[in-house]
Amino acid sequence: MTDAPADGPPLARLFAIAYRALIDGLHERLRALGWADVRPAFGFVLLAARDQPTSVTEVAALMGITKQAASKLVSAMVSGGYLQRGAEPEDRRQRPLVLTGRGEELLAAVERVYGELEDSWAQAIGAARVQAMRGDLVSVLSDPGDGRLPPIRPPDAEPL
Repeated sequence: MTDAPADGPPLARLFAIAYRALIDGLHERLRALGWADVRPAFGFVLLAARDQPTSVTEVAALMGITKQAASKLVSAMVSGGYLQRGAEPEDRRQRPLVLTGRGEELLAAVERVYGELEDSWAQAIGAARVQAMRGDLVSVLSDPGDGRLPPIRPPDAEPL
């Protein structure tokens, strides 16, 4: 193992600090906007359900938690009006989770707040550098085969 680079702390540490700062800032701003019941774990599930209906089993796998914990998380999100349970015509035991209008509103609010947070970074280092950082991260993180970013997963399994 080598010493930390002479030009600063390891990127992993900086990314962890940046992630925490952005998520804390996001949730502080969401609470100020009236989204008081939103938990950090909600975002991962809402993003998964945005693209296509998902299931409790898929939520458990995404979050790295048990099906029981995923069920509890999903129940909180259904109670909050962010998700609804559908029904598969072929198999009524299957209850796909779909995003509600309220869930879509929350995702839109999140995108606006992320824009505000990025604007504060742009004020500190310049918009061009923020855009270059985004491009560099997309390049580094994208799958070389298809250019897609991997799904976002939580750093820790703490849904509630």
